[in-house]
Amino acid sequence: MSALLDHLSIGFGVAFSWTNLLVAAIGSFIGTIVGVLPGLGPINGVAMLVPIAFAMQLPPETALILLAAVYVGAEYGGRITSILINVPGEAAAVMTTMDGYPLARQGLASVALSLSAWASFIGSAIAIFGILLLAPLLAGWAIAFGPAEYFVLMVFAFCALTSLLGEQPVKGILAAMVGLSISTIGVDANSGVYRYTFDIPNLADGMDFVVVVIGLFAVAEMMQMLEKLLGGVSIDVPKSERKLFNFKELAFTWWTTVRSGVLGFCIGVLPGAGASVASAVAYANEKKITEGKDPNAKFGRGDLRGLAAPEAANNSAAMGSFIPMLTLGVPGSGTTAVMMGALTLYNITPGPVLFDAQPQIVWGLIASLFIANVMLFLMNVPLVRVFASMLSIPPWLLVPGILATSFIGVYALNGTTFDLMLMVGVGLIGYFLRKMDVPMAPMVLGVVLGNMMEQNLRRALSITNGDLAILFQSGITIGLWVAAVLVAVVPPYWRYRTRKKRENLAAQA
Repeated sequence: MSALLDHLSIGFGVAFSWTNLLVAAIGSFIGTIVGVLPGLGPINGVAMLVPIAFAMQLPPETALILLAAVYVGAEYGGRITSILINVPGEAAAVMTTMDGYPLARQGLASVALSLSAWASFIGSAIAIFGILLLAPLLAGWAIAFGPAEYFVLMVFAFCALTSLLGEQPVKGILAAMVGLSISTIGVDANSGVYRYTFDIPNLADGMDFVVVVIGLFAVAEMMQMLEKLLGGVSIDVPKSERKLFNFKELAFTWWTTVRSGVLGFCIGVLPGAGASVASAVAYANEKKITEGKDPNAKFGRGDLRGLAAPEAANNSAAMGSFIPMLTLGVPGSGTTAVMMGALTLYNITPGPVLFDAQPQIVWGLIASLFIANVMLFLMNVPLVRVFASMLSIPPWLLVPGILATSFIGVYALNGTTFDLMLMVGVGLIGYFLRKMDVPMAPMVLGVVLGNMMEQNLRRALSITNGDLAILFQSGITIGLWVAAVLVAVVPPYWRYRTRKKRENLAAQA
């Protein structure tokens, strides 16, 4: 306990500097706006700010606090458009539309917005306490990981992600393979051989992570926004007599919020799961629990519990995804994958050693997550209308503004026009991949983990002179292989069983 208090004193000492408090407030505000704007989402907001933070020469702990605040803020902001106009601001807010929008149509928009902010706050608080309790334990356990264990862990991360992609896991596997291929471009660190550079000197060091991410997400996203003509949406919500939820509504949704927060945290800790999965699982779980006990449940028609469950879960999962990033060096979500890339710009490798080598980064981040969570709750309740008015920005102004910011950020990274052309090329590829419903998250994981995966495999095989048995020797590797097989096989099998049962019932009817 005393060690935990010492760690917290270090963290709050870092977080309570005026610079970091200001950065957390700015990041929270930007993140909320990113969440409000449909089509952006946390990964785009974080990706666009990575080169800006690096170009401003912010200290690594300050840069990480900024990016984390944007991440959490986007999870808060995504609920605003979901409730007001039935358009989720980002992927994790899709389930919020199920009951949030019907509540707004019933004249309870302000109640729904304030209650969802409260659920987000509680979910994030649960996750922060979980990080405080589990992160040091997992960091100590992670020291037992060698090259073989890390390689199998990354295999598990890919299996966990691709198995959660619904009816088209092949496209997820394809995206991961494309990301891994991108990570092999450049000079081979072991042999010095040029790989896939096509005699282009600018590719000798590989494709810069920031260029790839902004191309895949910001540029491709803006092209989709232009195609769909998003923007300029007027908000027409019936007036609400009350501006805040009352104590009765808080008590009515309390256990739903707590259950969903804990469930979201557990899902967020799993590499590759993410807030979208957590919100969907929490909503389905709460619907199953509640409808069995309460015949008056109105899930899908304006039930407050159907609003609280996904909001608590997605914020808790977003916080929980920091655990695998900090303790194992494996991103828990696509956004933390971007943040890992940001740390590599500072020559910092996340993992168990980070807790001892640079504790101010780890504990400063954890303390700042708590501070940003409080800021966001206080900010989101009174400023709902202000954030919602961002939707009135016409697309002819919104899209060029975001693209200009992206171009400036990428150019500031290395000062070369080649990076700008490469970003546009990657953005075009990303746009066509999105048109074919190929997910981007596995590709980001492939780019981030590809080099680490290759290096750990090579180190493991060099220990045994090429004997693959090292990948199956320790209890950790065996457990991870079993887990990887289970997450790859069980979800498709379960979907197949469910579909067969549905078909049989339809045939009998």
